[in-house]
Amino acid sequence: MTIDLDPANPFATESPLPYGLPDFTRIREEHYLQALLAGMAQQRAEIEEIATDPAAPTPENTLEALERSGRLLHRAATAFFNQSSSDSTPGLEAIEEEVAPLLAAHSDALYLDARIFARLEALHQAVESGDLVLEPDTAWLLHRQRTAFIRAGIGLDAESQDRLRALNAEITSLETAFGRKLLAGANAAAVLVSDERELDGLSSDARAAAAQAATDRGHEGAWLIELQLPTQQAPLAVLRDRALRERLHTASVTRGATGDDHDTRATVLALVRLRAERARLLGYEHHAAYIAEDATARTSEAATGILTQLAPAAVANARAEAADLQAALERDVPGAELEAWDWAYYAEQVRKERRALDDSLLRPYLELERVLYDGVFRAATELYGIRFTERADLKGYHPDVRVFEVFEEDGTALGLFLGDFWTRESKRGGAWMNNLVDQSHLLGEKPVVVNNLNIPKPPAGEPTLLAWDEVITMFHEFGHALHGLFSDVRHPSQSGTEVPRDFVEYPSQVNEMWAWEPSILRAYAVHHVTGEPMPQEWVDTMLASRLDNEGFATTEYLAAALLDQAWYQLAPADVPTDAEDVVPFEAAALERAGVAFTPVPPRYRTTYFNHVFGGGYSAGYYSYIWSEVLDADTVTWFEENGGLNRENGERFRRALLARGGSGDPMDAFRELRGRDPEITPLLARRGLLAAASASTD
Repeated sequence: MTIDLDPANPFATESPLPYGLPDFTRIREEHYLQALLAGMAQQRAEIEEIATDPAAPTPENTLEALERSGRLLHRAATAFFNQSSSDSTPGLEAIEEEVAPLLAAHSDALYLDARIFARLEALHQAVESGDLVLEPDTAWLLHRQRTAFIRAGIGLDAESQDRLRALNAEITSLETAFGRKLLAGANAAAVLVSDERELDGLSSDARAAAAQAATDRGHEGAWLIELQLPTQQAPLAVLRDRALRERLHTASVTRGATGDDHDTRATVLALVRLRAERARLLGYEHHAAYIAEDATARTSEAATGILTQLAPAAVANARAEAADLQAALERDVPGAELEAWDWAYYAEQVRKERRALDDSLLRPYLELERVLYDGVFRAATELYGIRFTERADLKGYHPDVRVFEVFEEDGTALGLFLGDFWTRESKRGGAWMNNLVDQSHLLGEKPVVVNNLNIPKPPAGEPTLLAWDEVITMFHEFGHALHGLFSDVRHPSQSGTEVPRDFVEYPSQVNEMWAWEPSILRAYAVHHVTGEPMPQEWVDTMLASRLDNEGFATTEYLAAALLDQAWYQLAPADVPTDAEDVVPFEAAALERAGVAFTPVPPRYRTTYFNHVFGGGYSAGYYSYIWSEVLDADTVTWFEENGGLNRENGERFRRALLARGGSGDPMDAFRELRGRDPEITPLLARRGLLAAASASTD
């Protein structure tokens, strides 16, 4: 690799735009590869300078020097990986395939460098002996850096380190391949409808979006239902045509097991086997143990324990819900058995019968602009005093991306928020948050954060009307954005969401509570045509129905989380070798875990489980429920202290959001709550309190 980079490359120098926003008007595909290669070479040279520094190790010449290194690589990588997941092209996919193993090797070059580790050890010994006293955030940085080197294999012999390097390169390449196959497979599996009568029940705006999607793919006069990442597809709740529901559900659950170029099964098995081998090489029983040790769970037994603790009551609730849905189905189709593709539709029918309310009635009151400005932004203003100004002069990586400048209550500039809300063929499924610039006092940088969602895009000039789940997703992802925006740390590696995987979902899940806050809900739940507020009786009904279908929701989540653990608690020799064994393994794992219930498939099945095979959640999908224990307990704290007000917001911001990864995150929780977390609020939220109490009697 060469350190030289063409000065005309937009990444060659720091972006001149406000807050260091990448200049996407100048960035071309070819710029990424050049900058990534030069960035790796440049950081290697910087690491070499640190390693060969003749001066005794100090926090400045070792810890801070490491923090300052790799700025070119970081600028290029954050922009590249954000764009490759949000607006991919064949060119970007080719670059990712090329650089993925190189980046893995680059990481190994740092974390297997015995000279750097010796400098960290010298600092550690000085702290232990009392000769060096560090500020708390710097002490935590030293602890985390030493831990990273140890977990990366610095203690292995040379032969084992060579094997480890090969494993890391293969794993990274396979993750990239999984994501590429999944995106292509999802696009290929989109359901094309030629007879509009089959769309009975689908709202007019959703039909318009489906028609536009079909036109965009060359199917003028038809309708295309694009797949969302989870098993459940939103249209299943409203489509009256049972055959179309079955077709849509089947398209969803068979992704990745199609026997064609989009089949992910061989990739899954290779990933599981290689990760299991790597864990054994590093001294762990399995990959799940390796992951849990560096999280707040500490052990895979603790992670699995909370899942299995909740499973019996959740499945019991789901079976009770299924009995009600079966009765509703039989009224329409005598003798029919409830299937997975029936669940969402008849859950809506039962809810309408009991609550006189369904999702199609709510959508006209949930228009994206109102939800964003009078919901998501308004809640943040009332809690934290921050304000938002859209910057049409600043451009994102795609024309749909919107840029907002964020200000403190006193007018001080805080950072940038980018919103990328609509789905498109080039965007991977799901919803997520990325950083383009990490806040850091050491580097003098303020945060630039991105939220990506996958809401169907209506035809030009039409409003974007949301399902209730999409409203919750907007609040959730903005919780991640706040974690990044409010970061107030010295070191960039501790910025914002740089916390353990099983803690990172906690602040975002807390932010969901404000979607339900009466004053916020009244502000954004307004009819997009008439301006009339959502009827109060509907709001009351929504509040009363929060436990509806909770058995299903908890069971589908637990099934996915337990499936993740089942794959990653395997020893290398126990991993199946035939792709045809993937689906049987999954079925057996769900049966053993007690969550095998046909009408409620896992939220993600193995072949399209991007979180754990293409993303950063391998053996970590339990994190959502683990974080929800903290979240539910914190919601109780807000309620006990007056709810939505500036005092509570400021305390939550300073105790948790601002600290990022600059200390033990559980210490931050204890500072806020005054004690360790309790599970009771979570059990109450998910309707499991009575069942859990009964099991302990």
